[in-house]
Amino acid sequence: MGFLFPKKRLLGIAALSILICFSIEFLQLYQAQWIINLRATTLGKLVLGSGFLKSDLISYLLGVFLGFIMELWFYKRN
Repeated sequence: MGFLFPKKRLLGIAALSILICFSIEFLQLYQAQWIINLRATTLGKLVLGSGFLKSDLISYLLGVFLGFIMELWFYKRN
């Protein structure tokens, strides 16, 4: 998100990242036939995932938090 919105505030980028990750994860609970067919493709599986896992939500939070901390550290150094 930082590449797409370089002028945005860091907290906004982190919030948007979490929103997108959580949206994709919860979208995996939706099981209509058209989205199942889309998930059967390689690109669909890579983008949409294949199954909902609570542990993925924790991983997303941890990853965004670590990225946020690294960005803060980088900005303070420069």
